[in-house]
Amino acid sequence: MVNDIECQSWIGRAVSITYSPDSGLIGRSGMVADETRETITILENDNQIVIGKKSIKFKINDSQSIIDGALMRQRPEERIYRNKRSM
Repeated sequence: MVNDIECQSWIGRAVSITYSPDSGLIGRSGMVADETRETITILENDNQIVIGKKSIKFKINDSQSIIDGALMRQRPEERIYRNKRSM
């Protein structure tokens, strides 16, 4: 079953990185400022950080479910539209 947060826009929501091969990214958090097919841009303490989705796992809005960025490598508008259409 698809998680509800995966069907929605992430822009403006809080995000925290739970896994990354780069240990410097784990625990970073902020607000999603932009999202593309391959990246998410996080606004953290007035700094924009662009992170590739392919190599991270993250949580949105302190939810219990962890989102695997490698599985979310699609444009946000395609992800939202496809999931609404399949309901």
